[in-house]
Amino acid sequence: MTGSDATPSFRLAYVPGVMPDKWVRIWNERQPDVPLTLTQVPAVAAAERLLDGDADAGLVRTPVDREVFSAIPLYTEQTVVVVPKDHLVTAVDEVAPEDLDDDIVLHPLDDVLDWESLPGRPALERPATTADAIELVAAGIGVLAVPLSLARLHHRKDLTHRPLKDAPESSVALAWPEAAKTDLIEDFIGIVRGRTVNSTRGRQQPPARGESADADRGGARRKPAAGKSAAGKSAAGKSAAGKSAGAKRTGKSGRGAPKNDRRGKPRRRS
Repeated sequence: MTGSDATPSFRLAYVPGVMPDKWVRIWNERQPDVPLTLTQVPAVAAAERLLDGDADAGLVRTPVDREVFSAIPLYTEQTVVVVPKDHLVTAVDEVAPEDLDDDIVLHPLDDVLDWESLPGRPALERPATTADAIELVAAGIGVLAVPLSLARLHHRKDLTHRPLKDAPESSVALAWPEAAKTDLIEDFIGIVRGRTVNSTRGRQQPPARGESADADRGGARRKPAAGKSAAGKSAAGKSAAGKSAGAKRTGKSGRGAPKNDRRGKPRRRS
């Protein structure tokens, strides 16, 4: 099979916490002949996977190297603190950093938040992953600040979370290598931006079947040329005017006969 015969496909990488289901569903509706392949990758490895060509585009966490990648920001997540259900901060609707001063705040190596100063007390060792940190929270070792989507991804019945004020936030973007943009990437951009299938932006959709058939017939339903139509109307107007003038002349003269033209009987000679 040659490269030109290969079935086209679109490979999309995404990082933990991102939920691409809605966009994938719309893609399958609009591109039924182009399968979309999803691959989850660690947040720290997303850029490398894109550069290596393992995916055409990715739903990644910012920041993104804009000298290498093109990116479209999609949304920013709220930061929450994950705690045991019996923790004191569960009594409030929102947690301030100083409320965690007496707690060990875990800082996993795959943390996606850009902290200037982590609240609370540091742990002796950093957990390798967010999943490992969640296990430590459940064991009562400490608490963990993460984007809301990661708290939901690692949900446990014995844990809960509260919004954390004045904390860094994590944003999600659609990114692809700047030198490797394709028509399929343009199509997916339209989907994540909410463009309709008939949008004039992006790639144009093929014409409807009826429009294509009319074009193939050379436009069978053609309107008469403007010049010919005008000439026809002018000739018709002149003809009508001539008939009208003739009718007027006939009316005045009584079909062309002179007035008082009466012929009597001849007189008899005496």
